[in-house]
Amino acid sequence: MQLRFTNSKTRSKQDFEPIDPQNVRLYLCGPTVYDRAHLGNARPVIVFDVLQRLLRHVYGADHVTYVRNFTDVDDKINATAVARKEAGAAGTLEQLVHERSNETIAWYHADMDALGAARPDREPRATEYIGQMIAMISGLIDKGHAYAAEGHVLFAVDSYAEYGRLSGRSVDDMIAGARVEVAPYKKNPMDFVLWKPSDDELPGWDSPWGRGRPGWHIECSAMSHELLGPSFDIHGGGNDLTFPHHENEIAQSCCAHPEASFANVWLHNEMLQVEGKKMSKSLGNFFTVRDLLEQGVPGEVIRLVFLSTHYRKPMDWTEKKREEAEATLRKWRGLVDGVEAGQLPEAVLSAVADDLNTAGALAELHKLASAGDSAGLKAGAQMLGLLTDDLSGWETVTVDLSTFADALATARTTAMETKDFSEVDRMKQALTEAGVEVRMSKAGVELLPGAGFDAEKLEALNRAD
Repeated sequence: MQLRFTNSKTRSKQDFEPIDPQNVRLYLCGPTVYDRAHLGNARPVIVFDVLQRLLRHVYGADHVTYVRNFTDVDDKINATAVARKEAGAAGTLEQLVHERSNETIAWYHADMDALGAARPDREPRATEYIGQMIAMISGLIDKGHAYAAEGHVLFAVDSYAEYGRLSGRSVDDMIAGARVEVAPYKKNPMDFVLWKPSDDELPGWDSPWGRGRPGWHIECSAMSHELLGPSFDIHGGGNDLTFPHHENEIAQSCCAHPEASFANVWLHNEMLQVEGKKMSKSLGNFFTVRDLLEQGVPGEVIRLVFLSTHYRKPMDWTEKKREEAEATLRKWRGLVDGVEAGQLPEAVLSAVADDLNTAGALAELHKLASAGDSAGLKAGAQMLGLLTDDLSGWETVTVDLSTFADALATARTTAMETKDFSEVDRMKQALTEAGVEVRMSKAGVELLPGAGFDAEKLEALNRAD
């Protein structure tokens, strides 16, 4: 099976050829662990979860190494720890930072587990690789790619001729369009921080340049090098990381190891919207994965909504999509109940192998469902992380809707003769308000428990009739 991915570095879709088929290596930029993961944070997690499933299917489960980091060195984490200390929390600032990181990582694991995302093979924390970061920074200084100034160490952008290639921008364009920190110790406004000083009130580590902490970009370069080597297969994240984070990663990694290629393929997912608008706190449409889960939205439903849009297109989370996804999954789970998964359908695999076309794969699953191929449906869905035992249980509704379906069918037949559809409309509205999805066609009436199904409202309808 030939895999093809759109490589951000070449801006083209190309055949994927791993460096070593016995050890396919991929790295995903993980979260900064200062708070709950918002819904947009989950998109690259689900995209890369499908990717690692595909790679393990093609190359073997034991021939893939998937790394996703935790950034636990950050000013926002520090601020939370300082606030807790000022409020009287016991322990040193470093201990409170570690406590906050542990708390947030546990939240993150619980939320991503609920979406059916397998945990990566390795989940390094930045604080565990400070020594490797210091060593890489020292090497960059020795090679003339970085310089120390006033307790800082900065990467000299002018020393790397390929800077800007990933994002397709010139240095002048980047200066004009970026929020560049202007500092007197910078030789070039675009030079970025590899190491910065820490005072006694902030977490820090001893280094040749004084007590301090690493810049954000060097963290991923050091961790990926340590765990995957100087050259590996795939690096990914949201397209908001293309510049400056990934651009800076490439610059410092390629300068530190000029004999290597760093990441051969770069995959970037597009951003998430809510009801057609950018998700933001100012618009009141900002919410976390946990918010949805606590509202009763199953993780499997969230996953299906995400997979319904190609990862390279903006994804719009809407209430309608959520309802449709829940209804689809209820139907599919009914079809595969008690059925053993069959052989993975070729059409599903081909769609996923073509640049992770999950929307195309879902279209094939709908065909399998319509054809009554429950074994193929289950196998194909599980390739996408759907219809698994881990995500089961939420869809169980012990109610027989056949009586209501028969009554609605009878009302519709009468309405066709009398041309008075008021009773049909009344019944449909009452069923919809009870959380029942009403499907009417020439073949008959089909009722499915949908999102927000309320058995009590249904019982009230029964009494009214």
